[in-house]
Amino acid sequence: MGFFAEQVRPRLLDATMRTPAMLAARARACSGLSGDVLEIGYGSGLNHGHLPSAVRGVWAVEPSSTALRIAAGRTAGSGVPVILAGDDAQSLDLPDARFDAALSTWTLCGIPDPVRALREVARVLRPGAALHFVEHGLAPEESVARWQRRGNRFNRNLGGCLLDRDIPALVRAAGFPVVEVRTHYLPGAPRAVGCTYEGRARTAGPA
Repeated sequence: MGFFAEQVRPRLLDATMRTPAMLAARARACSGLSGDVLEIGYGSGLNHGHLPSAVRGVWAVEPSSTALRIAAGRTAGSGVPVILAGDDAQSLDLPDARFDAALSTWTLCGIPDPVRALREVARVLRPGAALHFVEHGLAPEESVARWQRRGNRFNRNLGGCLLDRDIPALVRAAGFPVVEVRTHYLPGAPRAVGCTYEGRARTAGPA
């Protein structure tokens, strides 16, 4: 990672990814989680305060050591332990059918191969276990999608995320049937970056 990616971006994301609307979406995504939870794109631990008491532990996948240092200060003293589980969601060094649930919030936009990452998540989830997600992605209006494509060129130069990923299509391509998904624009955010998908997907097998 370069200086911007390792030192600046994690601090910028920590400061900007906790608007009231985003915190409310994080709380909705965390609702219903229980047992051992895999979180890809753990970041600076902004979801940690929303975890239900039924969560026994979080296995965090995060490439940024700076973000993890910020998270350590945020989660110190928490009753929910955080176990570092790697830095690449596309290749998880974890056993099959290990976890009771998975969590991803504003993560899939920045993974080079999101389908590969989601297949890895599906692999390590128990039969019938759920992936809880909040992601920004492709807007339904072509006028907004055009701005997203323009924004992608700028974001790529900064090594940032893609704005126009079709999140439900990616989840389905990874073998998850989408249980529920809601699309809306995040209040207070520009429409090109604020088109938000909130949903749950479940692996095959009994719930």
